[in-house]
Amino acid sequence: MHIAQIAPLTEAVPPRFYGGTERVIHWLTEELVALGHDVTLYASGDSVTSGRLEAVWPRALRIDGSVRDPNALHMAMLERVRQQANDYDFLHFHLDYYPFSLFSRQSVPFVTTLHGRLDLPEHQPVFKTFSSLPVISISDSQRRPIPQANWVRTIYHGLPQQLLVPVAVRPSYLAFLGRIAPEKGVDRAISIARRCGVPLRIAAKVDKVDREYFNAKVRPLLDGSSAEYIGEIGDTEKSEFLSGALALLDPIDWPEPFGLVMIEAMACGTPVIAFNRGSVREIVDDGLTGFIVEDEEGAIGAFDRLSQLSREKIRKHFEQRFTARRMALEYLAAYRSLMERDAHRLKLVVDGVGAL
Repeated sequence: MHIAQIAPLTEAVPPRFYGGTERVIHWLTEELVALGHDVTLYASGDSVTSGRLEAVWPRALRIDGSVRDPNALHMAMLERVRQQANDYDFLHFHLDYYPFSLFSRQSVPFVTTLHGRLDLPEHQPVFKTFSSLPVISISDSQRRPIPQANWVRTIYHGLPQQLLVPVAVRPSYLAFLGRIAPEKGVDRAISIARRCGVPLRIAAKVDKVDREYFNAKVRPLLDGSSAEYIGEIGDTEKSEFLSGALALLDPIDWPEPFGLVMIEAMACGTPVIAFNRGSVREIVDDGLTGFIVEDEEGAIGAFDRLSQLSREKIRKHFEQRFTARRMALEYLAAYRSLMERDAHRLKLVVDGVGAL
């Protein structure tokens, strides 16, 4: 099958550091190629792929300070895909609702994976207008605000089975991984760790939009011992960082559609203590891979029960539920189902015309 994967231009695929969507697109593309498919990746020119790279802009927009209007480049990319659409059997978009209008007017089967939150009021008219276009959710909870969308299926993210693995180190701290922002709750993580009497190590990025929050709410809490900020880390550093943690703290306060850090922790055999928001209840198996709690008090109580969990069982559970190969096979099933549906509709049209 000749498949086009269309990625955002914000980050390279894969990104050098943070960038969950682009990492997932990379892993999916690599698995599809490994399964014998011909894959073209539309992305920034500094992306790396085993498929064919169709570079739309020389470098990721995050590191290209000359770009002031990223929408312009994404529009140009969509038009390039449209002009080349007949070269493919299937088009897979990762650009939210941007392709809906243009690609509803062409015949090549396509689907869009929605990677972000969908609970904003302005989303309602969009998905009402394009209620027939197929979309894939990354958790069932992501669907709740827009039940009118044409949901094909939920496909959970997965990462390569050997990308992150347990490392033989003695766990001695709590971990926070990912992005520092109010909704991610790193200030709550610091409070939880201190009340548990265990140091917290924070490996995370700070976006410009969150710099004020970091300086006002987080920086004053950092003392280098009970709460240490080590900056943003890449995949090569995560196995040791997560294996050295007694648990990953994920005290989110927003309807997060997935939460990649949770399965990264599981890959290392590390338990997750997460607030019951968004997709958490779908990702964390309470009492097996971690504990789902409602607030800081619940997190402190969960910390006292970590000894009940088996890190070996956590890793095994990751292998069963959250590998990139499993993700790729589920996407292939979705592609084939949509292709068969479109072929059936075309046959009905042809048969109908023939009967006139």
